Amino acid sequence: ANHLHGGDQGFNRRAWTGKAVKKDGAVGVALKLVSPDGEENYPGTLTVDVTYWLTENSELAIEYKATTDKPTVLNLTNHCYWNLAGAGNGTILDHHLTLDCDKFLPVSDSLIPTGKPAAVAGSAMDFTSTQPIGSRIKQVKGGYDHCYVINGADGSLKPVAEIYDPGSGRVMEILTTEPGIQFYTGNFLDGKPANGSYPLNGGFCLECQHFPDSPNQPDFPSTLLKPGETYSQITIHRFSVRPDETDASAPAPQDADGGDAKKKSTE
Repeated sequence: ANHLHGGDQGFNRRAWTGKAVKKDGAVGVALKLVSPDGEENYPGTLTVDVTYWLTENSELAIEYKATTDKPTVLNLTNHCYWNLAGAGNGTILDHHLTLDCDKFLPVSDSLIPTGKPAAVAGSAMDFTSTQPIGSRIKQVKGGYDHCYVINGADGSLKPVAEIYDPGSGRVMEILTTEPGIQFYTGNFLDGKPANGSYPLNGGFCLECQHFPDSPNQPDFPSTLLKPGETYSQITIHRFSVRPDETDASAPAPQDADGGDAKKKSTE
């Protein structure tokens, strides 16, 4: 058993309070949620603040903060689906991906990490040099749905990923303070209305986070949050266009569904 996406009533299924905010060079929305003690069997009253910023530098920044009154585990991320060619405009298999990650976490049949990071070198998991997402996806059972270990993660903001769509020239870079990034290729999208009518591999996710199953893996970075501590993480999506390859006819990029903050997760 696991709590993928925070359990039956993860934070993505909860109504958050929100207000518009602004600062120099950015506007945004500040969201707040209070998770009561015992919700989904997690200890502690947890107060979570997530702020989404749109900056003048073509960035989408997500700031997470949380406090608790009892020791608990917490691992928040977003689950945006991206297609830089435009939502509904084909698959993402031709997108080019680069990850600053020399290791990834192998998983069981239920997609839970087995515990020991493995080197990506010489395998279909290797995106240390730029590769089309679809070039080796058939070598990965079920498609990509794996957590990568970010090189040199130390809690400071670091660039970790770059995604490029040759058809439009659009580029998305990702920077984060987190130690891991989950790469998912929309393996359960099936074209049905319940899934937004998006086709298989119609979007990708790059979810910056701590490692899944961290509470059960003592060698993983800890997800324990104690009273008196403040959970604080930042992820930035930075957008640009390679001017020599711009296709003005391409539709604007969108995420295939809204971002959600995962609840205290032991997935």
